[in-house]
Amino acid sequence: MTRDPVAVDGNDPDLRSTSEGTGDTVPEAGALGRGIEWIGYVFAAAIVASAAALLFEIFMRYVLDSPTNWVHETSIFLCAIAFIYGGLFCAARDSHIRVVLIYDALGPRVRAVLDVIIYVISAISAAFFAWASWLMVETSFWNPSGAFHMEGTGSAWNPPTPALLKGFLLIVMIVLAIQFIVLAVNHARQRGSRQDA
Repeated sequence: MTRDPVAVDGNDPDLRSTSEGTGDTVPEAGALGRGIEWIGYVFAAAIVASAAALLFEIFMRYVLDSPTNWVHETSIFLCAIAFIYGGLFCAARDSHIRVVLIYDALGPRVRAVLDVIIYVISAISAAFFAWASWLMVETSFWNPSGAFHMEGTGSAWNPPTPALLKGFLLIVMIVLAIQFIVLAVNHARQRGSRQDA
């Protein structure tokens, strides 16, 4: 009885042609994708820092009876930037959630064409979201008179985290659009090189 090579070493050479993904940055993501994955560790640490801040708040509130006024908003901000970055991280790994009922039933050639089309459409969508983000940044970084003033939370502490989140979203959407273009170009090149061979 022969054993399935996937079960033995965990590597499936055709795994990337399905919806499963590999769990690593795909080669087609290029240097940008590798950079996105490396920076992702910073945002993973933000989740840990958020949990540590919440534990600190529990200690301050229930042990020392001296609650803070900054932990709640800080933990929300740290989790929010991690979630925003998560979309970019998943794009670099080609591991985003998708409905693949039809896609997985198609042959490799059709999938290769669809990959390029999907990445181009995704790049256009990300560019539109970047434009929408810029509209939010305009109103959150400048007041109606045109003076620079970052939008705050309105709490007693009033940090400028809403403005920072909107600015971060704009940057991520721009990079996401570029990442999708890189993926589209590299998938198209691969398809071309396979046809030439």
